[in-house]
Amino acid sequence: MDINTKIRKNLFAVRNEIIRTKVDAGSPSSAVSIIGVSKEQPEERIEAALEAGLRIFGENRVQEAEIRWHTRRKQFSDLELHLIGPLQTNKARAAVRLFDVIQTVDRLRLAETLGRIITEEDKSCSCYVQVNTGGEKQKAGIAPDEAPNFVSTCISKFGLNVTGLMCIPPVTDAPAPHFAFLKKMADDLGLQNVSMGMSADYTTAIELGATHVRVGSAIFGAR
Repeated sequence: MDINTKIRKNLFAVRNEIIRTKVDAGSPSSAVSIIGVSKEQPEERIEAALEAGLRIFGENRVQEAEIRWHTRRKQFSDLELHLIGPLQTNKARAAVRLFDVIQTVDRLRLAETLGRIITEEDKSCSCYVQVNTGGEKQKAGIAPDEAPNFVSTCISKFGLNVTGLMCIPPVTDAPAPHFAFLKKMADDLGLQNVSMGMSADYTTAIELGATHVRVGSAIFGAR
């Protein structure tokens, strides 16, 4: 099977699984966006996904994303790019210029820098706050008990357009409690978007209210 056919079938299968999950969960009208996790994928697979109609992609590194998407931005007017990896403040301007959504806002210095740069660049850029739901010391993300005040500060003090929350549960934990926690927090804070779930658990995330799922290997295959 050629790569174009394989990825088209994979994407079709993921979309059908999302529809089935939403129907089973009793929320068939709720919108779920598929973010194709394109980090480190070969160019032929990216081209195949674009050919199959995928338009939302997630990248981990600003520099890699600049190389991959700079030219394609001009080819696909409906392209939507999400930064889903940690962001260093010295890469913030490049990130603002390239990405439509930055999902990994997780500290005050970064929030302040982004707010200033977004204003200077006069760029429309949505932000999600990354919440470290498992309290893992080695993982990025704001502590759950600090998240409400952090979101408020990002909006009121730094002027960020915070529209959602994002999490990556610990690999050793069942993901459902983390997804349910994040969804409740987003609802309590009046945030519309909830980015959670990857290839292995995106259906669970959808059952618990995800609006965005970050799917890599289920679409592209193993890197």
